[in-house]
Amino acid sequence: MPTIIPNPKKALFLAKKQLSELVYDAVNLEGVNYTLPEVQTLLDGVTVGGHRQTDELIATNQIKAWQFLFAAVEEGSFEVSAAFTCQLQAKVAQQEALTWGQFRTGGVSIAGTDYLPPQQGGLTGLWRQLIQEPIPNNTDGIYQYAISLFLQMARIQFFYDGNKRTGRLMMNGVLLTNGLPVINLPASKQLEFNQLMLDFYPSNNEAPMRALMLSCLNPQHLKIMNEQCTPI
Repeated sequence: MPTIIPNPKKALFLAKKQLSELVYDAVNLEGVNYTLPEVQTLLDGVTVGGHRQTDELIATNQIKAWQFLFAAVEEGSFEVSAAFTCQLQAKVAQQEALTWGQFRTGGVSIAGTDYLPPQQGGLTGLWRQLIQEPIPNNTDGIYQYAISLFLQMARIQFFYDGNKRTGRLMMNGVLLTNGLPVINLPASKQLEFNQLMLDFYPSNNEAPMRALMLSCLNPQHLKIMNEQCTPI
């Protein structure tokens, strides 16, 4: 883990500048084939032709979810709670999932694996168990906590849809509130990501996925985080 000097303003500034890339990679990981210029056009509030309505919905929802997260971090209202997570998932999966903004009330499965997520009746207890440990106060510990939060949200499947997207946003909310740069999983690593996730679901071994996520940290952003401002 490289040395990082925490700085909430810098971390948030860098993430905001990266918004089009964050959205582009997130939607392409979901199989929604928007180009980066098309995402930038959507960010300008202009509809892009040639895409299904469902694909546009996923992309615009992702934009709204990031903007909601940025606002929450900026005003200090981000928290690792069921209530906030449900609010965030409502942005991610509005009109896309069976229900949104609440934990699922039925069973789900994950394509490509025999692993079955827990039944709906135990979700509230599993959430409490998930967040019972406090967020560490050192960089390595914070990254491990944040990545684990994402992975366990994906494995438990608290929602009917949008679990991985919501989990990665919560992961990055933890990082930003602690003054650390976000992790952006590039669409180019989709095959590796999918395979490692399919291995992770039945094993619950976080180590390979943790290594992948940490490898996605932007080296340029790390350099900027560690630059010292020279007083005039």
